[in-house]
Amino acid sequence: MKPVNVIGIGYIGLPTCLMLAAHGTDVVGTDLNARLVDRLNGGELTFEEKGLPELFEQAKAHVSFSTRYAATDFYIIAVPTPYVKESKKIDAKYVVSAVQSVLAVCDEDAIICVESTISPGTIDNFVRPLAEQSGKRVHLVHTPERIVPGNMVYELVHNSRTIGADEAAAAARVETLYSTFCQGEIVKTDIRTAEMSKVVENTFRDINIAFANELSRICHREGIDVRELIAVANRHPRVDILSPGPGVGGHCISVDPWFLVGDYPDITPVITAARQVNDGQPAFVIERVREIMAAKGISDWSRVGLYGLTYKPNVDDVRESPALQMLECMDEQGLELPVCYDPFVTDTLSARQVHDFDAFLAASDLVVVLMGHRQIKEKAALLGGKIVFDTCAALGGQAEFML
Repeated sequence: MKPVNVIGIGYIGLPTCLMLAAHGTDVVGTDLNARLVDRLNGGELTFEEKGLPELFEQAKAHVSFSTRYAATDFYIIAVPTPYVKESKKIDAKYVVSAVQSVLAVCDEDAIICVESTISPGTIDNFVRPLAEQSGKRVHLVHTPERIVPGNMVYELVHNSRTIGADEAAAAARVETLYSTFCQGEIVKTDIRTAEMSKVVENTFRDINIAFANELSRICHREGIDVRELIAVANRHPRVDILSPGPGVGGHCISVDPWFLVGDYPDITPVITAARQVNDGQPAFVIERVREIMAAKGISDWSRVGLYGLTYKPNVDDVRESPALQMLECMDEQGLELPVCYDPFVTDTLSARQVHDFDAFLAASDLVVVLMGHRQIKEKAALLGGKIVFDTCAALGGQAEFML
């Protein structure tokens, strides 16, 4: 059998490559980043993820990495899908480029499976015309990824998967491949429904987070403990309010709802409002910091410390993180940059970032906890003597100030 070619070997493509290979499928992972390809071929993983080193070891006999596209009959495209900030519409350039490259080398009757999260209609508007213009007979499929950093390996195996296809035979071919590792239910539907399903899943979560964040603002104004309020309200059998936080990050929840706003601006007021609330939460946190500084007699923003630069606990993924949104907002407001630190982030992302926890504490009078990494919980005792503003309940309600 010919190998499966996975295009884009980042946060989604790499675990997918390794999972397939670990279950006996020959896989070529393709990425245009030659340094990334060289590192992987040298046995070095490119990001941290629970269970990924073990999976890499199991996969080595069946996986290789290249900057070239393979001439084969099965492709999985897992490239980024940003949005255009002005119009809120999807920017499909990476998907388009990948599909064009695949069509140049693929076999007749090849499966081209787009895993990237895309707005409803992307296959029809961007991908199908390319296939038709190529003159090749190929089968277009959409299988939206459904995994989260920090638990990717488990979720690849156990989560339900959706296959959107034009033809039952193509869907069956994809199901056969994914069934080599997926133990969750595999649901087959049409392409547009599959496209919509992933966007809707993340939009649902975004709206619910926005409600919790809006409650945090209301409760702050009224002097109510928002977390106690939520705990009381959630005792109702049909109420399940989420917890507020410093904002929404990652490449899914903070991006995908905009696809619907961009395509349906006249009929998405709730989705738009939710996005505005969540995008505005970092600015709300800054205002809370300003209030705490005034109450505690602190005037020097350089003595404020931001703990946690990632968008999720215990991962190294900083995409669209609340901390980076806060730093951008502070820069726009002309504020002196605070010191910042994250045990999972080795790259320097801010001029005042430090890479040692003790150095971070020494430079901070007010510690703003933005991410509940296990480290801050284990070292909570070291925060004694510091003013602590816990925005994500990482310290179990022990901080002087809570969001």
